[in-house]
Amino acid sequence: MRLGITGHRGLPPETEHLVRLALEDEVARHAPADLVGISCIADGPDAWFAELVLKAGGRLEVVVPARQYRDGLPEEHHGTYDRLLQQAAKVHHTGLAESNSQAHMTGSEILVGLADELIAVWDGQPARGYGGTADVVTYADRTGVPTRVLWPKGATRD
Repeated sequence: MRLGITGHRGLPPETEHLVRLALEDEVARHAPADLVGISCIADGPDAWFAELVLKAGGRLEVVVPARQYRDGLPEEHHGTYDRLLQQAAKVHHTGLAESNSQAHMTGSEILVGLADELIAVWDGQPARGYGGTADVVTYADRTGVPTRVLWPKGATRD
């Protein structure tokens, strides 16, 4: 099973805890030998999911939206990003340089195209900017990739 991940960044600590538990349950539904997680490994659900896939014994594939992508992530996430990138069984690149909304959406389109199913940590609200979680879910729906929305009871978003 090839599972892609998309989700909101910057979640409050209580929601982070709930989402991590939901992602653990999702990963546990799949046999490790057959599990491939596909992620852009941004801070938040992308990285949490990637870590859980690896911990379970699955394989990780990373999509890098742009050459400057890492530089646009929070500095405190760089170590996690670098570690996960090094652990990836395969890395996919968009070929774009600038890390902007278009590159992020292009990366997400590649991710969806590689996935059998998309896991979306999504509150069901419209995207706050082009390439947000809602846009990725819409793209998956339009291209026929099933989406499983994870938004645990009690989760909130700032």
